[in-house]
This record gives sequence, C-alpha cells and structure tokens, in this order.
Amino acid sequence: MGARPFFLALAVLALLWGLPQQQAAADDSTDIQKVISDQIAAFQRDDGVEAFSYASPGIRRMFGNADNFMRMVRQGYPSVYRPQSFEFQEVVEIEGRLVQDVLFVGPSGEVEIGSYLMERQDDGTWRINGVVMRKAPEAVI
Repeated sequence: MGARPFFLALAVLALLWGLPQQQAAADDSTDIQKVISDQIAAFQRDDGVEAFSYASPGIRRMFGNADNFMRMVRQGYPSVYRPQSFEFQEVVEIEGRLVQDVLFVGPSGEVEIGSYLMERQDDGTWRINGVVMRKAPEAVI
C-alpha cells in the first residue's frame, strides 16, 4: 500500500484548478454534500468503518482498512477530523469531474478550504476520491 496514487490524485486536482469550471447540477450537489457531511459526522463519532465507507474504491485500496484511513485523517487533516464548523461552497465541474469546496474552521480556529474530488460509482452513488486542503484566502475569512 503506497501513497503514490493518493499524491497523483492530488497533483491532478491541483492542475485542474487552473482549468475553466462549470457549475454542477443541483441534484448532484445535494447528494455530494450529504456524502461529505455524513463522513464528517462519522469522523466526529470516531466511526472509522462508516467514514471509510464514503471513500472511493481507489482510496479504500490505498489505505487497506478503516484504521489506516483514520490514522491518516487524524494526523493530516485535523480540520476535517474535528472541525469547529464547516460550510459548503459551490460544486464545480472540472474536466468532467465534480469538485466540492468546503470552508472549514479547524480545531484551533484556522480557516481552510477543502476541495473534495468526487467520483460517481456504477450504482450512481458518490464517493470521495481525495481532498486537498489549502489556507483560505483573507477575503473569505
């Protein structure tokens, strides 16, 4: 299990930020936001099995199990793991992929934006295929 696919997904997402964006359909936005909200709620309950279930198959393969996944989230994504608050921004389509931005106020009061790369499954459900965190611009704070 290596981190290479995860970092490759992050690099692709970073490149996509510079491309033209289109507003996503409202029904997709609702479904996507529910998946993200449900995962954050699972993090807050320390329910690793449920939180891991919202990850895409590729992310699940990369981490192998819920314990590894939760360890990574606790260590690398404190604003996602224990947010004081979070607020959905817009969902945009970038190169045929939907990305949901979420404004987080982290456990120490830091303000960050998480860009969630979403992946539609064969059964029509949405799963999270990676999150890129960045400091929120001063204008957002």
